[in-house]
Amino acid sequence: MPSPFKTVALFGKFQSEGVAQTLAEIGTYLEGRGIRVLYEAGVASQLGRLDVTAAGIDVIGAQADLAVIVGGDGTMLGIARELAPHGVPLAGINFGRLGFITDIPLLQWADALGAVLDGHYDAEDRSLLQARVLRESTVVFEASALNDVVVSRSSRAGMIDVQVHVDGLYMYSQRADGLIVATPTGSTAYSLSCNGPILHPSLGGIVLVPVAPQALSNRPIVLPDTSVIRMSVADGREPRVNCDMQTFADLQIGDVIEVRRAAFTSRFLHPSGYSYYATLRSKLNWHEMPSLVPRS
Repeated sequence: MPSPFKTVALFGKFQSEGVAQTLAEIGTYLEGRGIRVLYEAGVASQLGRLDVTAAGIDVIGAQADLAVIVGGDGTMLGIARELAPHGVPLAGINFGRLGFITDIPLLQWADALGAVLDGHYDAEDRSLLQARVLRESTVVFEASALNDVVVSRSSRAGMIDVQVHVDGLYMYSQRADGLIVATPTGSTAYSLSCNGPILHPSLGGIVLVPVAPQALSNRPIVLPDTSVIRMSVADGREPRVNCDMQTFADLQIGDVIEVRRAAFTSRFLHPSGYSYYATLRSKLNWHEMPSLVPRS
């Protein structure tokens, strides 16, 4: 059966030893199946081959039927943000440590990728957030996030005061180290470490999680994904905002950070039989029994 994917783009991050070799092997495998391969420009440069087709994001977005990413979750986050507006689906091969969203094991890439190429896969669409910073009605920063948008203090400063409005209605003023606005995908990232809830990726929700709030009564809250969240820094030194911990902007007192669901999604392709619950069991060690501590 011919593959439904005629053109596949390859991405990878080369900080880890062995990534270049794996990408070269995948490229050879794809070409052997008669699939046209586009090598992201950085990948092509690292491979040092003159016989490959190097391409930028716009070309890949216009021509690729599938993007294969070799790396960790951070690499997957960055590529997902860039390709989401183009509608290119992603398959992630885990070359990192955790692998929440790069779910194809490295040693099983050939079988798993082969199954996907044959049309045997489960697809899911992951929501993104769109954030922008308004300074006196002028947009000074804009970015998307697959995991989260975080307003926080710098590492050298104290707490910040953040006023929050949702859909034009005042919610609260938060004095804390920061405030996380997370997608369901991001609910297992920084949000989870701050005692936020886990949201299934199919849920239409946005979670707000305070980071080390001064008032212990301040708790996470899940909002509809139709919400428009406006945060303003009322007080604090050296506040900043980041999207997925990959794009940053310094803030000034009075800046408004507006966050809403993005108009596009990112489609993840998993080998057939993929289970989000199995991922949670594996990554969060849910399969292990609690250790028994003898009573004194």
